[in-house]
Amino acid sequence: MIIGKHLIAGKWTGADATFRSAPVSGEPLAFPVGGAIEVDAAVTAAEEAFWSFGYSERETRARFLRRVADEIEARGAEITEMATRETGLPVPRIEGERGRTTGQLRLFADHIEAGAYLDRRHDAALPDRAPLPRPEIRLVQRPVGPVAVFGASNFPLAFSVAGGDTASALAAGCPVVVKGHPAHPGTSDLVAQAFAAAIEAEGLHPGVFSLLQGNTNDLGAALVQHPLIKAVGFTGSLGGGRALFDLCAARSEPIPFFGELGAVNPVFILPAALNARAGEIARGWAASLAMGAGQFCTNPGVVILPEGMNADAFVAEAVESLSAVASQVTLTEGIAAAFQAGRETVRSVAGVETLFEGGCGDRSVEPQLYRVKGHELLASDGLLHEVFGPLGIVVTAADADEMLAIARSLEGQLTCTLQMDAEDRELAARLMPVLERKAGRILANGFPTGVEVCDAMVHGGPYPASTNFGATSVGTMAIRRFLRPVSYQNLPTDLLPADAL
Repeated sequence: MIIGKHLIAGKWTGADATFRSAPVSGEPLAFPVGGAIEVDAAVTAAEEAFWSFGYSERETRARFLRRVADEIEARGAEITEMATRETGLPVPRIEGERGRTTGQLRLFADHIEAGAYLDRRHDAALPDRAPLPRPEIRLVQRPVGPVAVFGASNFPLAFSVAGGDTASALAAGCPVVVKGHPAHPGTSDLVAQAFAAAIEAEGLHPGVFSLLQGNTNDLGAALVQHPLIKAVGFTGSLGGGRALFDLCAARSEPIPFFGELGAVNPVFILPAALNARAGEIARGWAASLAMGAGQFCTNPGVVILPEGMNADAFVAEAVESLSAVASQVTLTEGIAAAFQAGRETVRSVAGVETLFEGGCGDRSVEPQLYRVKGHELLASDGLLHEVFGPLGIVVTAADADEMLAIARSLEGQLTCTLQMDAEDRELAARLMPVLERKAGRILANGFPTGVEVCDAMVHGGPYPASTNFGATSVGTMAIRRFLRPVSYQNLPTDLLPADAL
């Protein structure tokens, strides 16, 4: 059952102010609106919890993460029912996402037990070294302290209350305060119940995890500005993320803001690949573009290909594929409105040709497809910004040099993709040094929707794809965001943390 309150340090707490959810189906529910008082209570409890949790054994934290996964699975049917009602996402999508959520919790449990993330280093003392002796120095990664996490609208489970930011922070030893997303407060409530049960079962300090509900910007601002918060994990819009990033930087003690802010995720189709399989690539790209109503941060919104007859064949197949896509529900009415505004911006750019336009409603969208020549794209300022939804732009390049110029003009991206055959290797080799500077992940002969949770994954990139190009929000390397290296010089071993030895 939905409790409909904040979870603060083990206690379910209400508030005078409330907001009502806006589910796709079913009755709206009331939830409290958090503010500075609730933020202070949750963060203060997190700081208190850090003195035990931050110094706990890795096996203790691993056991806790696995317990959370078990508790989420025990509530699986109820979570699925609530998440589909709130978001309109289909049952298979929610069940798959729930499996990803519990899987990454268990992955981080395994990861910290293995211990490689600690990056232990030891330089033995050299007392007889001339002209000066060297002291003994050890290095190990240590948790930073309480972390704030913002739930994402487009992933009610895998990037939300128990998502990768929360899992990696807890694995590092950092208590977490989550701001639940107002698009799915009921789902957040149920997942928070799983955390409460796991904390009690494992005998941990209740401040290890808190959930704050609310639909105001003031709540997020109060959370990132609290002096005891030491880092922030965020997945969301460029505007919202940049505002929070600026608040973190303006603090008297600036803190890292790890924001994943989106991208257009360009796909470069090289000449031989286009000649050999234009229709196949077009169908795959259209499916990737429209998947999940285009509400993935890795939505491939722009495709760049050589102009000519093969480009026309690609366009014809893409139009046919996208015209067959039925209307899809967006996660919120605000996303649908922003999608329509983005469409109007693209339409207004000189040189843009409309290829296909589906309809749009108050909370539904259909695919949109446009085309522009490469030199017109390079002269514009409004075509390489993310439109969150199934809107695609086909860019035809006059030659390889223009394709390379387009690559150089890109802002930071989460992904860049090469569709290529063996004969395209020379052009691909010219593009690779550019794409490496533009994206966190480069794909060959695939499509970027779908982010594997594994050791080698990077889900991040240069700004504005994310606010820290050296970080990832997916994969085991995500734990590095919530750790800092500490060196210990000539300390007796009984004063060292156990992980340093």
